[in-house]
Amino acid sequence: MPAAKAALEQFFDFLRFGSVSTDPKYKEQVLECAAWVEKKLKAIGLEARQYETPGHPIVLARGPRKEGRPTVLIYGHYDVQPVDPVELWHRPPFNPCVENGLVTARGASDNKGQIFAHILGIEEALREKGDLPVNLIVLVEGEEEIGSPNLAPFLDSHREELACDVVVISDSGMVAPGWPTFTYGLRGIAAVEVTATGPDHDLHSGIFGGAVENPATVLARLIAGLHDKNLKVTLKGFYDGVRPLRGWERRAWKPLPLQDADLLRMTGAPALRGEKGFSSLERIWARPTAEVNGFGSGYQGEGTKTVLPSKALAKFTFRLVPDQDPKKILGIVKDYFRKNTPPSVKLDIVPGHCGGPYLVDPNAGFGVAAQKALGRLFPGKKPALIREGGSIPIVAQFKSILKVDTLLLGFCLPDCNAHSPNETFPVSHLDLGARLNRYLLEEIAAAS
Repeated sequence: MPAAKAALEQFFDFLRFGSVSTDPKYKEQVLECAAWVEKKLKAIGLEARQYETPGHPIVLARGPRKEGRPTVLIYGHYDVQPVDPVELWHRPPFNPCVENGLVTARGASDNKGQIFAHILGIEEALREKGDLPVNLIVLVEGEEEIGSPNLAPFLDSHREELACDVVVISDSGMVAPGWPTFTYGLRGIAAVEVTATGPDHDLHSGIFGGAVENPATVLARLIAGLHDKNLKVTLKGFYDGVRPLRGWERRAWKPLPLQDADLLRMTGAPALRGEKGFSSLERIWARPTAEVNGFGSGYQGEGTKTVLPSKALAKFTFRLVPDQDPKKILGIVKDYFRKNTPPSVKLDIVPGHCGGPYLVDPNAGFGVAAQKALGRLFPGKKPALIREGGSIPIVAQFKSILKVDTLLLGFCLPDCNAHSPNETFPVSHLDLGARLNRYLLEEIAAAS
């Protein structure tokens, strides 16, 4: 691995790119970031090139190849979430700094720190031995934060070039500092945007209120109707296909060092509340949810403006678990809104990105090699086997298109503020991730 100072400086260079994939005003920085990744992968000794897509570029690299050894595909992404609300950041989000051993910047944990640590591990192995224990493919994309719309077609059209035995992704987390963690399941996602339109322009609420129904009120009622008093989703057919938790999972999660007190501390919420009959971890990792991500209508400035708004808009994501089908869920969601919307407003429903849930047996196949690698990284500690509440839509597509399982071995911390202001990544985890990369590739080679 390069000297710690040099590695940190390169990491800072990576973080300075405002590679926000969802906002066109950042397009130049996204392209510059892709070029930086390509250059870095070439500099460590891999063959690398960019592939254009209808959106942002994909960077693909290869290591030395030899017959008879397994092929590992390491995936990551260089795009990041928007920085809003920017006023809550302690410093500019693309001006990284280190305080108390933590790097603060947008993308520090999700996913630049984690994929960069893998690159450092590959660099170290190639410098020391001139080779790797496996045939390696590195794929770094720029659209993960918008659902990877162009990656599945790329996988499909490059099946032979991307043929591998297993995929490795570090875009998840550890249950606690110093606690080895293997994520064997992900929730899927189905996103949708709903707009309710009443009058064709904002009205005087005194002159017209009571005769013209308020679209904000209509949409608020529809949102409230998504859950019953026990916070169970009310949509008919929503729970069809939900795979029940297994007994060993409940037993394995109960003693983990991520419990209600930790969640309260990290979130700042006054209390935790969710679907009745399940623990907080079970709700996050193994139960589906319906969440409002944004709501807007009418006057938003200071003081009062007595309008009856013309429109109300809400953005939703439905987090899904095995074996829910995102397309089927979107159909159920559309049916609910259409059936329950009064004729006094017009409804416009726009589906967003989707991704299927993922589940693999952590004690079979290369899952055993992953646990051995974690055991070497954290001697004497048994890895936590967990599911993840978030979604990585491309994981299900790696399975359906390339026919391979994915090992999710993340090393960001639960309180890293991913997708929020003041995102962090421990400086020490650059070395941690580099060592994990080396141990994992060695264990996969030994298992083949």
